[in-house]
Amino acid sequence: MMPRYRYGVSEFTTMPWTFEQDIERYAQLGVEAIEVCEIKLDERRRDEQLALIAQHGLAISSVQPRIRTLFPSQSQPEPLDPRARMALFSQTIQRFGPLAQGVPFVTNTGSPPGGNIQRVYDVGVEVYRELADEASRFGARIALEPLNPSIMNVETAIWTIQQALHLVTQVARSNFGVCIDSWNVWQNADLFEAIAACGDRIFVVQLSDWRTPRSFQDRLSIGQGEIPFPAFLRAIHASGFTGPYVLEIFSADVPDPLWEGDLKQLIRDNRTNLGVAWQAAFTS
Repeated sequence: MMPRYRYGVSEFTTMPWTFEQDIERYAQLGVEAIEVCEIKLDERRRDEQLALIAQHGLAISSVQPRIRTLFPSQSQPEPLDPRARMALFSQTIQRFGPLAQGVPFVTNTGSPPGGNIQRVYDVGVEVYRELADEASRFGARIALEPLNPSIMNVETAIWTIQQALHLVTQVARSNFGVCIDSWNVWQNADLFEAIAACGDRIFVVQLSDWRTPRSFQDRLSIGQGEIPFPAFLRAIHASGFTGPYVLEIFSADVPDPLWEGDLKQLIRDNRTNLGVAWQAAFTS
């Protein structure tokens, strides 16, 4: 029997839309889950906005906090201190209140200070352990995302699943796991073995396709690039992952940005393309 999957969309994919537009249009388009991006929330109306998610029949697949990197990064340079940054991360979880129950909040390491990757591990074990303990008070989870080598020393100090899993193992908290993004990890050595090694620590799965980047934000729709999605989806499913498969596309600083196109059609096309890849994954 063909296994079922749920289709989710990250608000990064529809960056030009408002939060309210995201909710209304995702529901209209049959999206089942939303990755909430805190930058789209209005502090004065946050609770009212978040209530719209359930009202429109959507689940929260994951949350991207406004400050999510342990160390400063190009996109999130302030504050400088890792503990201050993770205190802000913790505040994001608190703002979600009961809605944080079971939800993964995504984190990246940020840039290694002075190229010191070992310091990222040393600080990360201690500070992420504290963050995970605080998150557990709300039933929330933390998902560490390894990023593509193309943004090494810009947004990340960790660029493989194996490295992320090593840090997860050291943190040693059941609510601290990984976020697997196809665009970021598809070139990892021994990819499928690394996915299998994660087991039940895969908390978030994000999808977009790859071409040689022309900017820091240059991704393609599923099936339009080089990623072998059927094998990737089989490996994720075999790991035991049962959460939504979330479309996360960045597209800026390129001649033909998808963000400036028909975003409704982008969501429809990717739902279709994911279905085709899923069919191929489990009938071949």
